[in-house]
Amino acid sequence: MENKINFQFEARYFTLGKASEEIEQLWFVCHGHGQLAEYFIRKFKCLDNGKNLIVAPEGLSKYYLNGFTGRVGATWMTKEDRLRDIQNYINYLGTVFTEVRAKLPAQLKVNLLGFSQGAATISRFATQSTIEFDQLILWAGIFPPDLPPLQSVERLKNKNVYWVYGNKDQYLSDGVMLEQTQIATQLKVTPEVISFEGEHELNEKVLVDLSNIF
Repeated sequence: MENKINFQFEARYFTLGKASEEIEQLWFVCHGHGQLAEYFIRKFKCLDNGKNLIVAPEGLSKYYLNGFTGRVGATWMTKEDRLRDIQNYINYLGTVFTEVRAKLPAQLKVNLLGFSQGAATISRFATQSTIEFDQLILWAGIFPPDLPPLQSVERLKNKNVYWVYGNKDQYLSDGVMLEQTQIATQLKVTPEVISFEGEHELNEKVLVDLSNIF
């Protein structure tokens, strides 16, 4: 018989920039499968100009990327006990967001960005929590197909949604691209599409351009 227990859990997150009254944009960014937030956040150094605060939470499950030793990566969830993992990381992200947001000015832009697997993670956080945000950026990843339809439509209404990807991304097949379009239609959103010359990766120029738009 399966049982469950609720207990206190400690987890880490990383920041780039310093919380102050000078901050104009909060970037809340979720890494992809097999990455660690400590290294993922370095991709955002181009935004570290004193006006942006970048916050990178980390997947709650870690594992060795190859065998039983060496490099370690993190993941947000797997197929095993996935609904509980999703709820756990939504609670975790909400706790991190609330703690950071309390240290920042009342008026600022809040940008939620998810890369690869993190795109599904940030989509769930945006639609299944009560946090306030301005922009949702799915980078090299798509909406998950299991978002609650009515709640998601309401949460994404009047939000700026961006879909960013490299034009040589080896993971974005025609089937994946079609699935993204179909899910976006169901959610009644039309993401602004931004593509760049590159593969499954972040792009500094696009990040800076987005920051200037916001």
